[in-house]
Amino acid sequence: MTYKKIIPLLNTEGEVGDNIVRLAGEYSDMGADELLIFNFSKDEHSGEEFLKLCKQIARSIDIPFIIGYYIRSYEDAKKAYYTGASGILLPYELLNNGGLVKEISNRFGESKLFLEIDNSAFIEDESIFEKCKSLGIGTLVIDYNSASDAFISKVSKSQIPVIIRDSLKSNDIRDILQIPNVVGITTDFFINKNIMKAKYALKQENIQVNVFESKLSFSKFKLNKDGLIPIITQDFKTGEVLMLAYMNEEAYNRTITDGRMTYYSRSRSTLWVKGETSGNYQYLKEMFLDCDNDTLLAKVIPAGPACHTGSKSCFYTGLLEKEYRKSNPYHILKDVYDVIMDRKKNPKEGSYTNYLFDKGIDKILKKCGEEAAEIIIAAKNPETGELRYEIADFLYHLMVLMVQSGLDWEDITTELADRDGRK
Repeated sequence: MTYKKIIPLLNTEGEVGDNIVRLAGEYSDMGADELLIFNFSKDEHSGEEFLKLCKQIARSIDIPFIIGYYIRSYEDAKKAYYTGASGILLPYELLNNGGLVKEISNRFGESKLFLEIDNSAFIEDESIFEKCKSLGIGTLVIDYNSASDAFISKVSKSQIPVIIRDSLKSNDIRDILQIPNVVGITTDFFINKNIMKAKYALKQENIQVNVFESKLSFSKFKLNKDGLIPIITQDFKTGEVLMLAYMNEEAYNRTITDGRMTYYSRSRSTLWVKGETSGNYQYLKEMFLDCDNDTLLAKVIPAGPACHTGSKSCFYTGLLEKEYRKSNPYHILKDVYDVIMDRKKNPKEGSYTNYLFDKGIDKILKKCGEEAAEIIIAAKNPETGELRYEIADFLYHLMVLMVQSGLDWEDITTELADRDGRK
């Protein structure tokens, strides 16, 4: 289903980087669909710092973001995309360099190219749609300023999707989102506001937005004698079980509406929002019902420890344990990566990993090349044992390279997830 997007706007010029990263994380947690982050400074140093900031943001959020960056060349565009951005916002003036725009579009796809244009230029440029189509620009981002019949008429006839940029100080978001061909709004209006609540208000106006909608009513659940249903809360990224609590119907509905986990306290006979006093909110990503309809499972992004003791999980007291071979692929790769990272930070005498770090990037690259060649040779052997060994060897050296280059598995898996559309 297509829906209208709310895209918070972050201008990083003159702002403290840590504050921008924090704000981006809050937007992501509170229901934003995407972010638009920009810094069009022509100063080369400022541009490099901005790209570093965007890489930090990419690691701290789980929604796409569009980057607005001063681009002089195709290499600049690559740098922008390689921050983890889902798209690039180009200034209107860059249409004068159609060859560069076309080159960027050919490499990354028109769906990832956005053009910023102000209200008056949009009205005056009679061939704007044709230019965008010919150069491979997928979306227009138009500064709204004030509504006019001519503006609304032209947007309604747009041949490409439109995102409206507006402060929402004098214009109503409902009116903007109901204009034909408008797919979203980008604004700084939602600082310190719960975007999910705003979306539910829009939903009541029959505007299609991306919100949680329960596939079953609460009445379909099997409740205990107190009218409650137990809910297990799990870390969305790691799969770690965080806590067990209970919900009544009001807690369930508020969790859906707010996007933050709300439980029912049996001892106090009242609702409680996890993190309301500590700040350790849990932001809902998914929820499931078990086969007997009597237990819920919520997958969340935790803003801090789940346990009142300060432990990440309430389940930290070991009772039974047996030696076994770990088999979760992601956990194994992360565990090995963590050991390599620890060797980097805390060198150990006699460690082969530290030997590679000491020799530097050229040695690491040489080993990666050698191991890749070994994979090719082993693959010609009908027996898979040797190939398995060589792939494991290659992955180890690849992780050494990742640590040396400042990458982790989150970076790699995020990049792979962003390529779903290329399948």
